[in-house]
Amino acid sequence: MSAAAVAAPVPAPLPTTTVDLNAYDEEQVKMMEERCILVTPDDKAYGEDSKKTCHLMSNINQGLLHRAFSVFLFRPSDGRLLLQKRADEKITFPGMWTNTCCSHPLSIRSELVEEGQEGVRAAAIRKLPQELGIPESQLKQDDFTFLTRIHYLAPSNGPWGEHEIDYILFCTLDVDLDLNPNEVSDARYVSRSELEAMFADDTNSFTPWFRLIARDLLFPWWDEMLAKSQAEGWDAENGTGKVRASVLEGGAKVDELIKML
Repeated sequence: MSAAAVAAPVPAPLPTTTVDLNAYDEEQVKMMEERCILVTPDDKAYGEDSKKTCHLMSNINQGLLHRAFSVFLFRPSDGRLLLQKRADEKITFPGMWTNTCCSHPLSIRSELVEEGQEGVRAAAIRKLPQELGIPESQLKQDDFTFLTRIHYLAPSNGPWGEHEIDYILFCTLDVDLDLNPNEVSDARYVSRSELEAMFADDTNSFTPWFRLIARDLLFPWWDEMLAKSQAEGWDAENGTGKVRASVLEGGAKVDELIKML
């Protein structure tokens, strides 16, 4: 058997770590029992465990890794990116600005499907309404353009952190918003220059995965999407054409798993 064909070893079961959740928001505590998909460093699914277990640094430091997704939703008329600010009730990374939606596919049949990233697309369609109140009728799987996967690790507050293989999804949609205050405290559409100004303002805090994606990937993709859409007839000033995330389909990094550790 070739070295390339050898599967990554499956981590051994981790000891249960007890953390008192009584001080946290009741709704958020309930969601900590959701079952995340456990993966190896080469993104092979091998099991499941609770969201709580997956986000404890004591487990992350032993190698526990799970699957996630990040949606970047742009407005078709002007190419502005929708940001959300995570509610203070969130257990991990509360009160921080981030991309449109970031969460986890669950260990359920519809979200375990790997072909065509069907599982993470289904998870995005589940979470966008739950967090931002976007009607599910405004979303479909083909709306999302898959760009790449990143592997990153980031501690949060107290005992918590993230260790994920994160699927990056772009979409361009006109949507209605009705923010869930238990999930999102604010949301806004920003241009590239406005986002750069937000990053430069020390009074703003951002999730670590959003900073990593913005630092290395977001801005070149954003520029390419606008340039290709413009070549197809989009003109924001004259109100003609639309920005389309699908112009990025099949990009150079689509088959990569980018390590940002």
